[in-house]
Amino acid sequence: MELVYKGKSQGWKNILKIIIPYLVIVGIFELIGGLIVGLDFRHMQPNSQTTAQRFVTCFMGMVGTLGLVWLFTTKVDKKSFTSIGLDKTNMVKDIALGLAMGFVIMLSGFSILVLTHQLQFVDIKFNALNLVYSVGIFVFVAVSEEVFTRGYILRNLAISFNKYVALVVSALIFSLMHLGNPNTNLVGLSIIFLSGVVLGLPYLYTRNLWFPIALHFSWNFFQGPIFGFNVSGLNFYKLIETKYATPNNWNGGEFGFEGSIVAVFFLLGALAVIYFLFRNRKAIEEPEVDELEAYSPIAQG
Repeated sequence: MELVYKGKSQGWKNILKIIIPYLVIVGIFELIGGLIVGLDFRHMQPNSQTTAQRFVTCFMGMVGTLGLVWLFTTKVDKKSFTSIGLDKTNMVKDIALGLAMGFVIMLSGFSILVLTHQLQFVDIKFNALNLVYSVGIFVFVAVSEEVFTRGYILRNLAISFNKYVALVVSALIFSLMHLGNPNTNLVGLSIIFLSGVVLGLPYLYTRNLWFPIALHFSWNFFQGPIFGFNVSGLNFYKLIETKYATPNNWNGGEFGFEGSIVAVFFLLGALAVIYFLFRNRKAIEEPEVDELEAYSPIAQG
């Protein structure tokens, strides 16, 4: 009985071990990125970075995240780095599906808000370089946050707890990671929590990150640089410029589409679609079994 207990407890213990190093290491890498692009941290205001500066700082944040998760996965968890969910099985299919789902949700949400006069079209400002930078920024963000919150946090929580409890706790952590963003409010954090459930559910079924990464990227990229919303309170380059009749919880205001009640309906619909698409998919890995075996008398010799 003691062996089983130790095996199950190891998941949440791994998470406790990584939290402080994550905050320190990723913070240092982002600081280095800021110094590279000449940010003045003494007088920097929220949303004051240029697109090019954000590209560099987000890239450095991703490097720090990947390096730390690699270190913990291989040295603490004693697993291969690909075990976090980087198996190539169904990779192209899942990426295409994630990209399509994010685009459809954002196009539909944008259209509803325009048709209900919650959002008004202002102008189109095409800047090829900023658009390319924006693609990179949101790839870096999606990879970083999915590798950490789903690939490491959710994977380890699923060792210690019922998988749906693990899903809820990981979504709560994902929401709290956005607590310091500009224009944060309770509605926005609640919707980010729900989006964490949407991103985590397919990972529970498949133990693979390609769909969550693609959906996360697509959601953010089409939300901000294409359809002109803020992204979790952050202001980015916008191809389509819009303005609100009155910022409110229906249109999301300065927090963006993630602060809009409309987003809740799309996320609930996405949950249903994900359930039917992924519920019968065979998982790449069952971490609970692997971790328990690591503490068995046979495994220890």
